[in-house]
Amino acid sequence: MSTPYTTNNAGVPAESDEHSLTVGPDGPILLQDHYLIEKMAQFNRERVPERVVHAKGSGAYGSFEVTNDVSQFTKADLFQPGRRTEMLARFSTVAGEQGSPDSWRDPRGFALKFYTEQGNYDLVGNNTPVFFVRDPQKFQDFIRSQKRRADNGMRDNDMQWDFWTLSPETAHMVTWLMGDRGIPKDFRHMNGYGSHTFMWVNGAGQRFWIKYHFITDQGIDFLTQADADALAGEDPDAFRRDLFETIKRGEHPSWTLKVQVMPFEDAAGYRFNPFDLTKVWPHGDYPLIEVGRMTLDRNPEDFFVHIEQAAFEPSNMVPGIGPSPDKMLIGRLFSYPDTHRYRIGPNYAQLPPNRPHSPVYSYAKDGPMRYEPSRTAAVYAPNSYGGPAADTERFGEPAGWASAGEMVREAYAPHREDDDWGQAGTQVRQVLDDAARARLVTNVSGHLLKGVSAPVLERALQYWRSIDKEVGDRISAAVTSG
Repeated sequence: MSTPYTTNNAGVPAESDEHSLTVGPDGPILLQDHYLIEKMAQFNRERVPERVVHAKGSGAYGSFEVTNDVSQFTKADLFQPGRRTEMLARFSTVAGEQGSPDSWRDPRGFALKFYTEQGNYDLVGNNTPVFFVRDPQKFQDFIRSQKRRADNGMRDNDMQWDFWTLSPETAHMVTWLMGDRGIPKDFRHMNGYGSHTFMWVNGAGQRFWIKYHFITDQGIDFLTQADADALAGEDPDAFRRDLFETIKRGEHPSWTLKVQVMPFEDAAGYRFNPFDLTKVWPHGDYPLIEVGRMTLDRNPEDFFVHIEQAAFEPSNMVPGIGPSPDKMLIGRLFSYPDTHRYRIGPNYAQLPPNRPHSPVYSYAKDGPMRYEPSRTAAVYAPNSYGGPAADTERFGEPAGWASAGEMVREAYAPHREDDDWGQAGTQVRQVLDDAARARLVTNVSGHLLKGVSAPVLERALQYWRSIDKEVGDRISAAVTSG
């Protein structure tokens, strides 16, 4: 087979790969060298803005197969018995930029897109079941405290601990972050969680509250701080490389999806607020129920097209799945699609990784970079020309919840066991073993010794004593001796 010839972006054959068009060998370059102009202009625009959070990541395609009948809880197409659904997964760090090391201590994003028969379902979570804050009013401030200072452009432990110690609700998540789960061995050896509470609706209209747990079939594994620091210098792309090369070798990573199911009526009287993103539901109260298995078996043919332009958004919910009163989730329903419109344009849903595998009959039209027509016979609704109409009988049942009361700006209504330190303390005392507690003390004290100022340091030591006095005292002793 002969070598294909180079063309410009319009398919016109290029006259040279190496030489621009000039007047004589030493003369000026001519503006009529359209191919040169196109190459330079394209190069100047190669980068789209990186994600503000979750900028550095990797991903792959695969499928999700249902292994257990959960149709009594949801009518969602992808969770019906025997269903196999194609999907895309993207894993990422949270605070780092595009060029940052994969092995920094940081939460990991765990974003999934399922191409169902009723449109795309996106589940956008992390490798932790909880988060740092419970109200979207604080999210932007939290992220800025974890990124770079305005004055010198550097990351700053003092800034992180200043925010954390002034925000007690961070205690549970910081305990996760400073423990072994804060630096997974790679993307394959970590769990994924929907983190938020979601709602499932079954065929009879019954509602249930749901927590998603994707349990890695490879087993949980982690890096010590020392190993992670060394790896950051040796191979900053280690996690990205591991995922790509593992799939290329035919070793396909998988995760088993399990859910916790809370009856709809239990929420109001539960011992703490079940919609609080800083809390987990104890498995003794709501045990895990197996749903299916996710397997990743295909690398993207082009990283930029399929991973950098992938747009995950919690607002993509298919019939049978809905949101909950979780304030952070409600904020993300707007924030995610809005950031995609800014970063990759208003027609981002037509790009290959975001395009549904089911038909699209939308009244959306025009805008930059649109290439799929609306195919609606009319560009407005209602109309008399055969345009699509909402099927209210099939999809019109309310997917929300009843709410009453005045508009307020305050925390969730208290439940009898609502507090910021309890679950973090339980994790330290009952989930971690002695070796993991020792590593936690080393991780926290080492972090605090790197530039944390005296008033913030004092708050940080009290923060950890509030979580667990013994561990707090050990951290204090390590900081004092360090």
